[in-house]
Amino acid sequence: MAILKDQLTQNLLKEDHIPQNKITVVEVGAVGLACAISILMKDLAGELALVDVMEDKLKGEMMDLQHGSLFLRTLKIVSCKDYNVTANSKLVIITAGPRQQEGESCLNLAQHNVNIFKFIIPNIVKYSPNCKLLVVSSPVDILTYVAWKISGFPKTHVFGSGCNLDSARFRYLMGERLGVHPLSCHGWVLGEHGDASVPVRSGGNVAGVSLKNPHPDLATDADKEQWKEECRYTLGDPKGAAVLKFSNVPHHCLDYKILVGGCACYPYYLTCYSSSNIKMT
Repeated sequence: MAILKDQLTQNLLKEDHIPQNKITVVEVGAVGLACAISILMKDLAGELALVDVMEDKLKGEMMDLQHGSLFLRTLKIVSCKDYNVTANSKLVIITAGPRQQEGESCLNLAQHNVNIFKFIIPNIVKYSPNCKLLVVSSPVDILTYVAWKISGFPKTHVFGSGCNLDSARFRYLMGERLGVHPLSCHGWVLGEHGDASVPVRSGGNVAGVSLKNPHPDLATDADKEQWKEECRYTLGDPKGAAVLKFSNVPHHCLDYKILVGGCACYPYYLTCYSSSNIKMT
């Protein structure tokens, strides 16, 4: 006896069980869920897979997203704690690992997350050997390098979020002070994500007009508007919120330019740390 589905529909072509554009998000915490929602809202994937060790939470988040399918175009949303659900992914976004706790050194956090990556990365490679990795976990630059080394992928297949978030904050603060929408404000934060990042004041502009033209003393000790207070911030709130940290930036660092990204092909990101203390094997 034919089931209702067979009575209502007829396949004219053989069903393709291999997704054409599958994206996986590892860990569905606040950051992972934000990534998942952004992917769905921008219609970036034909299939979205979620992985987490907390099965009840994982199932609940998956159901919430599935129940909103009426407003989405993604065909399939799946989840499992087993990494076989990630098979044939084109892109895997890794947000796993705890945040830096108050008083915890970045090196200790790095070692803890390196141990987590030793489990995650081989499983991703096993089921999706041709995927690209996007690392968001902290400290992102170190873990991007770790993911590259463990995976054995080409260096062009492993990326980190780098200073994108820092640059977005920089542009927002610029726009807030000037009364201009951040889309019209342009500026970059370079280097390693976090306390070691460098805001480049010489590149700041609004709609192409450099801020240094009308204000040559921008972010210097002679700056009466104290723009340098906007030039230092990082992530590190143990409660999970972004914390703005004000501090002085050395004047000679503000114009220091270096080509950076978060891509694994820039291992010099590790220079601010004693990488010899990070055990890879």
